[in-house]
Amino acid sequence: MRRMNPYRIGSGAGYSGDRIDPAQDLAERGELNALVFECLAERTIALAQLRRSHDPQAGYDPLLAARMRAVLPACARQGVTIISNMGAANPLAAGHAVLQVARELGLPALLKRPLRVAVVTGDDVLAWMQANDAPLMDSDATVRSLDGQLISANAYLGADALLPALRSGADVVITGRVADPALFLAPLMHHFGWQPDDWQRMGQGICVGHLLECAAQVSGGYIADPGQVDIPGLATVGFPLAEVNADGSFTVTKLAGTGGRVDRLTCTAQLLYELEDPQNYLQPDVVADFSNVRLREAGPDRVEVSGATGQARPTHLKATLGFREGFIGEGQISYAGPGARARGELALAVLEHRLKTLGLDHLEHRAELIGVNAMHGPFTSSRGAAHEPYEVRLRLALRAPTRALAEQAGLEVEALYLNGPAAGGGVSQGVREVVAAASALIPREAVPTECHILELAP
Repeated sequence: MRRMNPYRIGSGAGYSGDRIDPAQDLAERGELNALVFECLAERTIALAQLRRSHDPQAGYDPLLAARMRAVLPACARQGVTIISNMGAANPLAAGHAVLQVARELGLPALLKRPLRVAVVTGDDVLAWMQANDAPLMDSDATVRSLDGQLISANAYLGADALLPALRSGADVVITGRVADPALFLAPLMHHFGWQPDDWQRMGQGICVGHLLECAAQVSGGYIADPGQVDIPGLATVGFPLAEVNADGSFTVTKLAGTGGRVDRLTCTAQLLYELEDPQNYLQPDVVADFSNVRLREAGPDRVEVSGATGQARPTHLKATLGFREGFIGEGQISYAGPGARARGELALAVLEHRLKTLGLDHLEHRAELIGVNAMHGPFTSSRGAAHEPYEVRLRLALRAPTRALAEQAGLEVEALYLNGPAAGGGVSQGVREVVAAASALIPREAVPTECHILELAP
């Protein structure tokens, strides 16, 4: 029998490339009401739009089918609603891909009922941005400054956009850009009947989403530091779930037998993650206030959370704009053995001279020795002696307006093979297009949403 109170909601992914087996474990053993896959980063949709430009049926999360094969049978059988933004730049195609997986697995026949997928669209606001010269956030420029470079513009939808999909009784809800915590807030609103102006519960619901949205980060994954913060069983770290009460209070936990840990420290670290102002966490549904959140350890791997609240939601929605910003070319080469650092430093000097000779030194570039100065600049010990590694890897990266110019970085590194210094090896080189992100605000009324119902009959 499904446990309806408290409502059990699990985190199936914290980013696009996350592991699949912990989500499958949650689907099969979690006794969940909902399983949420949060898979979009700031630039993900812009990259997905580039893929869609080459293939009209592409543009959704490349692991969608694999994830659905892993969790859909258990979720559909147990009545667990799957909610995800894996639709990315092509939610409708993603919805049909889910039906294709269900068809391959023969699920409607096994369930003896149709399998329903609800697709939420409306986040794509590229046309509006191209027609309205909105100011860019954190910049003196406007959207017009990106003319010719703009790839995508997607507004962060709130939980309200997902409610029609949940009311349809869908087995799977697929969206494009939605504010990460809203993916978790929506099923709580639907289940408990929370009103959109109940700011206290809205704040608590956003807190649920904020703690779960990065999956294993709250169960110890990103805090592990041997000798400082030891996390048991990191190779089998379990993804978290929350047991949510009707008043919005909840407990963060994970499945028994999984690695990792959930305690006051891991929850505090995640609570503060990407949080600029704890009293004003701007979300489409509410301006959340986490300043009075209380965390109480209620047993092994169990943390009770209460005290979040909020105030009226913003009048505008944030939109992320993806745009082309040139190319980055890179080349790497290794030096090992006695004098490795000295040879690496000589190679850096040679490359700087070569860039100047080729007239490329004015372009933004970075040349470094990984293991010596790539992260924090030159390293010296407490006695002031230079660090002498037994091996180093040189990296040269060059940002350029064209692919041809960017390729010069890798070509110059490869040329070190025969032109010295001695004993370089393991050259790699490549060029990638740079897709950058900017933000702008869009009036809420300019973002109409729509729910599309797709079904696969037995």
